[in-house]
Amino acid sequence: MPRRKITFRQLETFATVSRLGSFTKAAEALHLTQPAISIQVRQIAETIGLPVFEQVGREIKLTQAGEALLETVRSLDDVWNRFESAIDEIKGLKRGKLRVALVTTAKYFLPRMLGGFCQRYPDIDIELEIANREKIIERLGNNQDDLYVMSYPPEDLDIVRYPFLDNEYVIIAPANHWAAGKKLRLQDLAAEAFLLREPGSGSRHVIEQHTQEQGVQLKVRLALASNEAIRELVASGLGLSVLSRHALGTPSEQKGLALLDVEGFPLTRAWNVVHLSNKIMSLPAQAFLDELLRNGKK
Repeated sequence: MPRRKITFRQLETFATVSRLGSFTKAAEALHLTQPAISIQVRQIAETIGLPVFEQVGREIKLTQAGEALLETVRSLDDVWNRFESAIDEIKGLKRGKLRVALVTTAKYFLPRMLGGFCQRYPDIDIELEIANREKIIERLGNNQDDLYVMSYPPEDLDIVRYPFLDNEYVIIAPANHWAAGKKLRLQDLAAEAFLLREPGSGSRHVIEQHTQEQGVQLKVRLALASNEAIRELVASGLGLSVLSRHALGTPSEQKGLALLDVEGFPLTRAWNVVHLSNKIMSLPAQAFLDELLRNGKK
């Protein structure tokens, strides 16, 4: 005849009696009758072949077998809790929503990093918002998304930032420009017209900070909110520019452009993934953050 097995319900009853030190109190806590509690405890004792409680005066105490069983119950409880956490994580990553907002220049690389994540978790709904830095910071302040990707995070918000990828800023010129192929200092280009991103953008902040440190004043001919437009205008001969290397596009899109060899360049900053300090991270958001930090360092 097969040996009877102890059930989870019986173990719950045993642990409750042990914790409260009373069959009556355990019955009240579990919404059972006292005879039902007694039956379950007796069945445990019959299954293991030893009593688990003994009467000492008006109190009940664990026997040696009861002590061993209670230790096992606690271990099982830890294992079960880890199992439930694992199940919650699996459920959370198989469904749910991930909302990521990024500045326009990040659109050249982040979708590729997002692609592998989408393949592993195809049932997660992903919302991607691409806008200029001002709009992304507004969304960040309103806590509209899970994660934000930018090079120059705001200093007036209580945020957590994680640098995950180098962002190199380079100086570009028309391919036939006199400076192409020469070693230069930034001062050598002070008389040239520059086409820069709009004030408030990450690249504009970086170049203005650098020129201030170098004591050089650039002649800004035009400010634009489009990296693509800047590339086209530079290639047409309208001026020089400072852009993130990520914004240069494919080799075919770089046709007509030259990267200048200027002392101090490329200016290396970091791409950051950002969220508000009090943000409660969803499981998909935490998983994607971990992936960015892991893959960005490769």
